[in-house]
Amino acid sequence: MEKLIIYQLFPRIFSNSTENCVPWGPLQRNGSGKFNDFTPSLLAGIKDLGVNCVWMTGIIEHATKTDFSKYGIDPDNPNVVKGEAGSPYAIKDYYDVDPALATNVDKRIEEFEALVKRSHMAGLKFIIDFVPNHTARHYHSDKAPAGIEDFGKHDNIHMNFDRNNNYYYISNQQFYPDFDLGAEGTTPYVEFPAKATGNDCFTAFCGKNDWYETVKLNYGHDYNDHSDHFDPVPDTWLKMLHILRYWCSKGIDGFRCDMVFMVPLPFWHWAIPQVKQQYPDIIFIGEIYDINLYRPFLEYGCFDYLYDKVNLYDTLVGIETKGWSAAQLTGCWQTVDGIGDRMLNFLENHDEVRFASKAYAGDSMRVVPSLVVSAMISKGPFLIYYAQELGEKGEENEGFAGDNCRTTIFDYWSLGNLRRWINGGDWGDKLLTPHERFLRNLYKKVLTLCNSHKAICEGEFFDLMYVNLRQPGFNPHRHFVFIRYKEEDILLIAVNFSNESSTLQVNIPQIAFEMANLPKGIITTTDLLWEKPYKLSLAPDHATSIFVGAADAVILPLGESNKKPKFASSNTLTAKLK
Repeated sequence: MEKLIIYQLFPRIFSNSTENCVPWGPLQRNGSGKFNDFTPSLLAGIKDLGVNCVWMTGIIEHATKTDFSKYGIDPDNPNVVKGEAGSPYAIKDYYDVDPALATNVDKRIEEFEALVKRSHMAGLKFIIDFVPNHTARHYHSDKAPAGIEDFGKHDNIHMNFDRNNNYYYISNQQFYPDFDLGAEGTTPYVEFPAKATGNDCFTAFCGKNDWYETVKLNYGHDYNDHSDHFDPVPDTWLKMLHILRYWCSKGIDGFRCDMVFMVPLPFWHWAIPQVKQQYPDIIFIGEIYDINLYRPFLEYGCFDYLYDKVNLYDTLVGIETKGWSAAQLTGCWQTVDGIGDRMLNFLENHDEVRFASKAYAGDSMRVVPSLVVSAMISKGPFLIYYAQELGEKGEENEGFAGDNCRTTIFDYWSLGNLRRWINGGDWGDKLLTPHERFLRNLYKKVLTLCNSHKAICEGEFFDLMYVNLRQPGFNPHRHFVFIRYKEEDILLIAVNFSNESSTLQVNIPQIAFEMANLPKGIITTTDLLWEKPYKLSLAPDHATSIFVGAADAVILPLGESNKKPKFASSNTLTAKLK
C-alpha cells in the first residue's frame, strides 16, 4: 500500500521563467507557465522528491482580466476579478481549462489531456480542483458538451430561493458592494437582481473582504427557513454530477474538493458513489474546517480523505509560534482516532502562510520536527506546496493580495528559486544556493522514507508521550516521541521543537515492546535522517538516551530489517546547516 505524497502547484507560476515580474503585471508582461512546460523530464524531477501525486491548481477556466475574446471566450468585467490572472476559484466555465496555460489556446483541452498522460507515464497521479460552492459572477461555457446548459439560464430571478434555481437572488436589489464597480475598464459592472456572494453572503452589499468575485450555487437548501428541498434531485446536483464525470473522462485520478462543508452533505452522499461506480479508483479529497464534521463527511459523505487543518496543522503552528506544548499532539491523533489514516496533513498550501515566512517560523531550517510529525504520524496523505522544499518565504508583493506571506493565487508571477531549480528544463541543483540544495535534499529524504518503510506507509502508531510526561530529562512541552511499526520494520521517532539540542531520556512501556515486537538490550542503529550511529539501551520502563539537535528529529530503526539506512549517503545531508 502506497502513502499518497501530494505536490500542489500552480502551473501558471511553477514553470514561468519570466524574471523581474512587476506587481499587477498582465500576462503579456509577467508571463505564465504552460501545460507543455511539464515535459517528461520535469515531471520526473517532481517525482524525484518522493512525490507520487500532483495536484495542479487553477486548471479549470476562471474569471480573469486577460482578454481571450479572439478565441471565442467571453471577457470578464475587471471590477469583479481579483488580481490580473483572477482567482482560480471563480469558475467561469466548468468544462474548459485556463487558456493562459495553453501554448496553442485553440488546442488547450488537448494540451491538458496530453499533460495528464505524461504525468501518468512519469508515475504520478493527477488531481485537479473541483469547486462546487460558487462560480464567477459571470458564468458561460463555450466548451460544454451538446445539451448542457449554463448555470442560471432558466432561473426564476424574481425568487430569492427556488429549488429549481442554480443561484440565490436578492430580489429587487442591484449588486452594490462597498467598492466602486466602475473603477476599472470602460464598463461598470451591473448585476440586477444581485446574486448571493460565494461566502454565504446573502446581501447585495458585500465588502472587499467577501468573496465578491463569486456567486453561491443553490443545491436546494433554503437559507431563509433552513429547509431542504432535495427530492426530486435539484438541477444543480445533476449539473455537478455531469461535470465530475466529464473530468474523470479526461483521465484524472481525483479531485481536491473546495469548501465541501458549504455544500449540503446529502449531495456528496448522492454524487460520489455514482462517480465511483463508473470510475472506482477516483479520489475525493475534501477541504473542511470543522472537526465535528470529519466523520460525517467520511462516512456518509463518502470522501476518501479530508484536510486536517484545524486539528494537527493548527497545533503544529501553535507549537512553533505560540509556545503551545508538544504534548498537545497526543490530543491530535486521539481526535481523529479511527480515521487518522484518512486525514490529509500539510504544513503549507495556497490558503496558509509559508512556513519560512515571518508569519510562521521565519526560518525554513526549523521545519524538521513539524515535517517529520506531519508526514509520519499516520498512513494518510501528506501534501507539500510548490517551492516549500526550497524554503520559499512568500515575501513578495505580487499584486492583489499584497505582502501576505503567501504566494499569490490571483496574479501572474514567477519564483526565483523554482527558476533556478528548473534551469530551463535541465532541472537539478546546479543553480540552487547551498541552503536550497540542502533543504530540497532534506525534503526528499523525509518524503521518500514515507514509502520506503512499511512502518510508515502501512504500519501502526504508538504514542510514547503518556509514559514520559514526568520523566526526568524529557520535556513534554518541547519533545514528542512515537513508534511506527509493521512486522520487522520498526521506527522510533523523536522530535525536538526547542531552540536547544537535548539528550532525551525516553521510556518505552512493556505494552509497546509486545505490540511492536521491539528488541531488548543494547542495540546499535543508524538514524535514517542524518545517518549518524546511535547506541540504545532498550528495556521496558527503562529510559534510553536519545540525542536530538535543536529544531530537529531522529528516525531510529529498531527492527532487524532496519539496521542499515535505506539511502545512499548524501554529502549534502551529512552535516546539518544550522
